Amino acid sequence: MMDEKNLKEIKEKIISEIEKTKKSVIEYREITKPIAPENAIGRISRMDAINNKSVAEAALRKAEEKLSKLKYVLTQIDEDDFGICLKCKKAIPLGRILLMPQSRHCVNCAS
Repeated sequence: MMDEKNLKEIKEKIISEIEKTKKSVIEYREITKPIAPENAIGRISRMDAINNKSVAEAALRKAEEKLSKLKYVLTQIDEDDFGICLKCKKAIPLGRILLMPQSRHCVNCAS
């Protein structure tokens, strides 16, 4: 089990990441709005816009998934097994938790 100081630092990091990710989701949703056909842009520009939209949609899905995982991890922070890899049951290093708080696996098991 982690000490209070580390848990407080992790909790702050998760909350900060949730806020950043929420902003990203809002931005991606704005970018991925449908492209109106009446816009006077050329065929090549329209193809670029459609391609950019699909890239943004993929980024939106990733951001939504990250947000979901972050919210879940925040609910698990007070559990006895928080910071323990779900696969190998070893402690996840604090540095990894702070870098990727949404991950429930150590580096070895995540790959």
